[in-house]
Amino acid sequence: MTLRLPDPCLVVLVGATGAGKSAWAGAWFRADQIVSSDRLRAVVGAGERDQRASRDAFELLDLIVAKRLRRGLTTVVDTTGLEPKRRAAWRALAERAGVPAYAIVLDTPEKVVRERNRARGTPVPAKVVAGQLREAAGAREALAGEGFAGVHDAGPVELVPPAFLGAPGAAARQDADPLALEFGLQLSRFGWEGRTASALAAVARAAEEAGFTSLWLMDHFLQIPQVGRAWEDMLESYTTLGYLAGVTERIKLGTLVTGITYRNLAHLAKVVATLDVVSGGRALCGLGAGWFEREHRLYGWAFPPFAERYALLEDALELLPLMWGPGSPRFEGRTTVVAETTCYPRPLQERIPILVGGSGERRTLRLVARHADACNLFGDAATVRHKLAVLRAHCEAEGRDAADVRVTHLEAARVVAAGEPREGQGAASVEEHVGRYRELAEAGVQTAIVGLSDARGPESVTRFADVVAAFRP
Repeated sequence: MTLRLPDPCLVVLVGATGAGKSAWAGAWFRADQIVSSDRLRAVVGAGERDQRASRDAFELLDLIVAKRLRRGLTTVVDTTGLEPKRRAAWRALAERAGVPAYAIVLDTPEKVVRERNRARGTPVPAKVVAGQLREAAGAREALAGEGFAGVHDAGPVELVPPAFLGAPGAAARQDADPLALEFGLQLSRFGWEGRTASALAAVARAAEEAGFTSLWLMDHFLQIPQVGRAWEDMLESYTTLGYLAGVTERIKLGTLVTGITYRNLAHLAKVVATLDVVSGGRALCGLGAGWFEREHRLYGWAFPPFAERYALLEDALELLPLMWGPGSPRFEGRTTVVAETTCYPRPLQERIPILVGGSGERRTLRLVARHADACNLFGDAATVRHKLAVLRAHCEAEGRDAADVRVTHLEAARVVAAGEPREGQGAASVEEHVGRYRELAEAGVQTAIVGLSDARGPESVTRFADVVAAFRP
């Protein structure tokens, strides 16, 4: 059975000389992930068996382990691992770095250990090997109480992103007792030089075919540093959504999320209403306070302090439904005055759903409870549960049913086939993705918005179709 370990993690090998620790590590980990005391003896001494160099070798080993863990790199400690004090020191390094530590025990028969040791050019003294074998015989019991995240026998290993560690079990739950979950697709890169329009249309149609119910764009004017380089193509969001309305039939369309500092609020209401009309009633309205200061500076927009942007966001949440509703009352907000809230044609939807981006517990989720139809969250299932508990408390304070707020969740993902390298954010198999989204659905997520980290064309979307299908009612 394959042992699934999170990447990153610390792996401490435990076994006598000749137990096969180095061979096992070399079979399942890259050479640059393995820190070997023998190899470091050769670096600071006269060779791998130079016991006089042990002190310096272990001093160097501890330094390398600490540096690697601090950088969030999977690290395998290839020593006998029989000294409790050393194990405790390595676990402490892992704990400080926020990396789980695992012990791998190699219970190789004594006869095999001694034969391997004798076959070496410079064998370890038999008396030393005998002592190691005695220590190894009682190591498992000691390891069980030392605080490792797991103590395992040596066997096949697969490194997986931590988010997918429990995915197989969750996928089995989904297969046995399915939960419904909608999926949205976010497009954040447009590297289709010379064929942008046709590629964009193909991706949108593939999303409809795959069962995605919504399609989202970022509202930015140059690429954000979290995604790519500043000189990459970045399409203006609402112009692009208007185009997508013409090449699709069913999928809902919106921004995740509109920066409220980029447009006059009344103008924004007009833009979103127009999108709803030309799309046949498929507009979604994501709103956020804005954060990308460099973008504002380059385009000549003011970038007020957060408190002012937050006040502008609350004005938008109150003004837009007035602009889309009956009559044309005057609006006087915290930052904005509109003499007559006039917007014709009206949206086709009775109320265009408004989603607020961000999950700040004191302010943003309170705004969601007060004004919004949906929230957008990040993080694992435990984080989602916590945020929703906060949201429910805000809804109760506002006298509102929390069930009226749709819960969406955004993260990057990519489907990889068996044997394919895990490249790109959220790279995992179909089964792992099904398990991951099952955990999020159990936590309360109703729409999973996927930013495909390999979104080069419609084939990337099609590869995700089996994940979407697993949650179809």
